[in-house]
This record gives sequence, C-alpha cells and structure tokens, in this order.
Amino acid sequence: MGLVIVVGVGVFLVSFLVRGIALGLDIVDKPSPRKIHKQPVSLLGGVAIYLGFLLGVVLYRQTFREVFVIFTGATLILIVGLIDDIRGLSAQFRFIVQTIASLIVIGGGVRISFFPPGFLGNFLEILITLIWLVGVTNAFNYLDGLDGLACGSAIINSFYFSLILYINAQPQLGLICLILLFACLGFLPHNFRKEKIFLGDAGSTFLGFMLASIALAGNWAEDNIIKIAIPILILGVPIFDMVFTTIIRIKEGKVKTIIEWLRYGGKDHFHHYLVYLGLSPLGAVFFIWTITFALGLNAVMLRNDRAWEGILTLAQASVIFAIIGVLIVIGRRKKSGWQAVDSS
Repeated sequence: MGLVIVVGVGVFLVSFLVRGIALGLDIVDKPSPRKIHKQPVSLLGGVAIYLGFLLGVVLYRQTFREVFVIFTGATLILIVGLIDDIRGLSAQFRFIVQTIASLIVIGGGVRISFFPPGFLGNFLEILITLIWLVGVTNAFNYLDGLDGLACGSAIINSFYFSLILYINAQPQLGLICLILLFACLGFLPHNFRKEKIFLGDAGSTFLGFMLASIALAGNWAEDNIIKIAIPILILGVPIFDMVFTTIIRIKEGKVKTIIEWLRYGGKDHFHHYLVYLGLSPLGAVFFIWTITFALGLNAVMLRNDRAWEGILTLAQASVIFAIIGVLIVIGRRKKSGWQAVDSS
C-alpha cells in the first residue's frame, strides 16, 4: 500500500511540472462555445497520470506481465491522444489507431468469452470486444466535460474493480486497479485548483481504454450474465451517456457515421444538462459520482448472484437511467429556452 501512495504523491507533484511545460509550449484548451471554461487551461494532465501509472508498474514489477498487453494498447492510445491535444488529428486516424490498440489487446487474449466455440462464436466475440473497447474509450472522453468528472469517476470505477478482484482472488490485476486509482487520486486536486490542468484527450482516452480492458481481463463471476453485468454496472454512467447522446444525435441527424460520431462535439451530454437544470458544475459532478458509487455497490452485491438476479439488477439500473433520461429531456427543453406549460 505504501508504494501506491508514492504513485499518488508522485502524480500530484509531477502535475505541477507538466502544467508548466504545457503553458510554455502553448498546449492549452482554449475557450469555445461548446466548452464551459472561459480561460485557456493547460492540457497534458493525462501525461502525469500515465507517468504515475508507469512508475507503479515499475515498482510492482510482478504486475508487468499481467498488464503488458493492456499497457501497450493504452500507451498507443495515449500517444495519439497527446498528438491530438497538441496539433489535432482527424477522426478517421484516431478511430484507426483505437482499433489497432484494441486488436493488440484482443490478440493478447483479453476479450469476452461466452459464445460457443467455432468461427462464428470467435468472430462475434472479437467484434463485440472491439466495439466495447472503442466505445468505452470514447465514452470516457465524452465524460471529461466538467472539472474532476472523468478523473473522479475513474477513481470510483477503479476502486470497485480492485475490490471485486481482491475478493475473487485476482490480486495482481487488483493491484493494477489500485495503481490506476492512486494515479488519478494524485491528479484530481489539480482539476479543482485555480491554476488547473485538464486531462486532455490523451488522459481521458487512456483512462477509458484501461478501464475497458480491465473489465475484459477480470474474472468477475462464474455465470456469464453476472460476468457481463458487473462491468456494465461499474461503467454504467459513461456507457449510458454515450448511448443516450448518440441516439439523440442520430435522431436529430447530427451524426450519420462512426467518423461523424467521433468528430462531433457539443454541450449535449448528461453533465451539461444537469447544469442547465440549475446544478452548479461541482454539484453536477457530485451527482454523477453518487450515481457511479451506487451502481458500483450493486455490482459488488451482484457477484455471487444467479443469472435472473443479474437481469433484475440490470433492469433496476435501467429504471435509474430512464429517470436520468427524463432529466436530460427537461434539461434540453430548458437549454432551448422554453418550459412545458402546466395546463392545470
């Protein structure tokens, strides 16, 4: 435990240096109509988390084999995100690299495995795994819209993953989650300081890819339904935000292809609508953290349950997100400048 604390302290200190470098090189996130901040903010926060995670893996050398394939793919994701933060990259190129990184992980044996053996079963497993990795990676990028939201969510996600992994006698992978948790914990205060620093695309996609891969690598339960339900619950908020926002954008004709989906940026995510409803940005962050924490508790309690109980738990989560969907619709109306008139 002492060494993971070193990781957190290291990230906290390195973040000051990274912020100075970002300002010196003008690697900043500039204000725009689709962003909330009003002043340029340093990027490269993801580099500090990455360096901290790398330090943790080096300190705990026995974990390197466990995480090598995942770390290789995640490193590729971070490098491309870093270039995108500095000079910008096309959505097509980012999608290709995310696919390659995902195939590296899949090629290393990290993928879903619940279809019957055979060509069709293997094809479906690879396809669904690919969709999962690319989807969650970008979902975390979308979640990074308010100070501390993505980083704090990653802390909660990593906590629940590590807890279940230790309970299920998978300490090496559990330690990886703890290293990621403390790396994020060391960075989180910098999201709230006056001289703040953002994760950047490099940081948010790195966290998303790591968490999506850990969800595949862990042995969460014996039953296939429970095995699927636990990661979905723990990562429920970014998954919901991505799916709901995508449906709305397709319905309104804003996106028609995967590339347009990756390219499109706007203030139409769950956290934005909570602010439109009247919550402060910090209040919206704590609201989403609370939902994430509650879903994680459900995941922990679900691990020894049977398939039908897993289905009921997912149904319960669906009801929660349906209520959130109603809040989003109300937020959209408020954003548009009109409110429903009570006929009574």
